Amino acid sequence: MKKGIRIIVTILIIAAIAGLIAWVLTGNKKKNEAKTATVATVSASVAVRVDTVRQSDIAEEFIANGKFAPAQEINFSSETSGRVVRVLVEEGQRISKGQTLAVIKTDNLNVDLQSARESYQNALRDKQRYENAFKSGGVTRQQVDQASLSVTNALAKVEQAQIRITDANIRSSINGVVNKRLIEPGAVLAPGTELFEIVDISTLKLEISVTEAQVAAIKEGDKVKISASVLPGEEFNGQVIFVAAKADASLNFPVTIEVSRNTNNLLRAGMYGIAAFQPSKKVPAITVPRSAFVGGVSSNEVFVVDASNKARVRKVVAGRILGDRVEVSRGLEENEKVIVSGQINLAEGTAVNVIR
Repeated sequence: MKKGIRIIVTILIIAAIAGLIAWVLTGNKKKNEAKTATVATVSASVAVRVDTVRQSDIAEEFIANGKFAPAQEINFSSETSGRVVRVLVEEGQRISKGQTLAVIKTDNLNVDLQSARESYQNALRDKQRYENAFKSGGVTRQQVDQASLSVTNALAKVEQAQIRITDANIRSSINGVVNKRLIEPGAVLAPGTELFEIVDISTLKLEISVTEAQVAAIKEGDKVKISASVLPGEEFNGQVIFVAAKADASLNFPVTIEVSRNTNNLLRAGMYGIAAFQPSKKVPAITVPRSAFVGGVSSNEVFVVDASNKARVRKVVAGRILGDRVEVSRGLEENEKVIVSGQINLAEGTAVNVIR
């Protein structure tokens, strides 16, 4: 009898232990399932970083590219015919205003001048004879007037001959540098023959084009900072001297900036230059980090986080790039949250987990 009781007790103990083990295992299973569900829920969202859309006052700063041109550029052409006797300058030589550049043979011109002078003296004598004859009634007033006209014409021919001789010494009308020499001694010239190209780069002009939005902020006399890509670290002062009243075919407005203090001729005509405009007026603007744009600023597309922590694609209109931020003229409101990191894993409606 006692042996049977012990067996029953043993069985009950074993059953109790088995039940306890089953209860513990069932509890652990529920906890694991809850953890798994939590992990699955977290894993279903994409970790992202965000930035707040904000409005700030920014200066209407902008840059424009253009090309440097000489302040003065002259293509010398011959005004008379003749043979070149001497050429007195070389390409690259610096010259001054009034300096003789070349000499043309003047033998024929001297003969013409002598002939014109003799004709003038003869016309003077004829005029004197007609005036004396008019006093005695030998000629008419019309004949006297005609003799006076002949004197005037003869004097004009003398002056023309003198001018041709003066023009035989070709002189520069500006200070500058001989950029091209197009003649050699012995060359025979005709009126209009090109002789020299002379440029003055002591003062340069930067010729640029700006948009209609930019031209409204520019006026003659404005100070501008000038730089050239081939001269890093060098900065020059400029002043706006011309603003076009009419747009060109591309709907841009030509603007000319005079560049002063071209020390040691560091800048050369034909180089590309950059004009940096810094108007004093500041205007409010919506800006976002440059990294907020999907695939670059040109895409005009960002992701914003809505109230349910889901990513939403937003079309925007990007404006000026201001360092690491970009102006947005349309598409966003102040205090909205834009995603700046993690966009590669996003699509419309993707759940997101904002991390700090």
